[in-house]
Amino acid sequence: MACPVQFLCRGLRTVGLVLLYYVFSIGITFYNKWLMKGFHYPLFMTLVHLTINFCLSALTRVAMQWWTGKPRIVLSWTDYRLKVAPTALATALDIGLSNWSFLFITISLYTMTKSSAVLFILFFSLVFKLEEMSPFLILVVLLISSGLFMSTFQSTQFNLEGFIMVLLASFIGGIRWTLTQVLMQKAELGLQNPVDAIYHLQPLMFLGLFPLFLYNEGLSLCTSEKLFRVTELSPLLYSLFTLSIGGSLAFGLGFSEFLLVSRTSSLTLSISGIFKEVCTLILAAALIGDQMSMLNWLGFAVCLCGISLHVGLKAYSKNKVPSLRQLNSKSPELELPLLQQKRDGAEDSAADEYNDEEEEITLH
Repeated sequence: MACPVQFLCRGLRTVGLVLLYYVFSIGITFYNKWLMKGFHYPLFMTLVHLTINFCLSALTRVAMQWWTGKPRIVLSWTDYRLKVAPTALATALDIGLSNWSFLFITISLYTMTKSSAVLFILFFSLVFKLEEMSPFLILVVLLISSGLFMSTFQSTQFNLEGFIMVLLASFIGGIRWTLTQVLMQKAELGLQNPVDAIYHLQPLMFLGLFPLFLYNEGLSLCTSEKLFRVTELSPLLYSLFTLSIGGSLAFGLGFSEFLLVSRTSSLTLSISGIFKEVCTLILAAALIGDQMSMLNWLGFAVCLCGISLHVGLKAYSKNKVPSLRQLNSKSPELELPLLQQKRDGAEDSAADEYNDEEEEITLH
């Protein structure tokens, strides 16, 4: 009787973790779109989110250090400047452009265009020789490319400026995740835990995005009655409160992704991400009134087929990859396949329970 009960508990736990991931992921998408309707400063919003992420990650590190009794990693200035800075700059531009695009495009167009990030991740993984060219990868590229074209073809709510922003963000996102993988695979840096990675990335991301903010939004924000020219305290507190919600959602999204993978698998997160895209489009059509033609829906389905094929190939190749211990014995630089990292069991609060397990994390 114990086995069915354990199976049921494990299933309920997985469903709960997936729903938690959906709440943060879908929630921050609709939040950004809602906030941009009345607050036209997406770069400033992103800077506030980065600040909140840094504070929450610092508090989490303190709590983890108190719980485990082991000190957290702190990088030297040389490693921080030379090895973390490129990843931080790419991440800042990816997030900043994505948030900026909500001023111009709908959630549906954003979701469909952002799916093209897989193409650029594959491209840069080939450039950095993290993936090998194969006929299946070519098929994945063709499916996603054709699906993206169909999903945006003659869209009634198409905006070229916003579309270019999201496409550029997807391109930079390919660089971002490739550099993130390389960064987190370097065992000597000790950034295998996402909380430590978030803590070290946020300050440089802030500094990288700040000049663009000054150039594009600095003057107008200084003369805005929503923040610096307020005549009453309540509007200022309301603006700060709404901005803090987004920062909390952003941190919760990263933490829920890590929690989902650490308790289930990277494949669960990948499959959940596919269905999350569908849920986002359905909710956008039902709640906001986003319009999509039959050709747009068909293109999105083709795009999802390409992403699903890529996920399936990663799951299949996972069985053919040598064990992590074998890879570690050869070289610490080649621990994992594309977009995957070994879970640092010594830093996780449930390390004793999973001490002998080897888990892999897919970054999204």
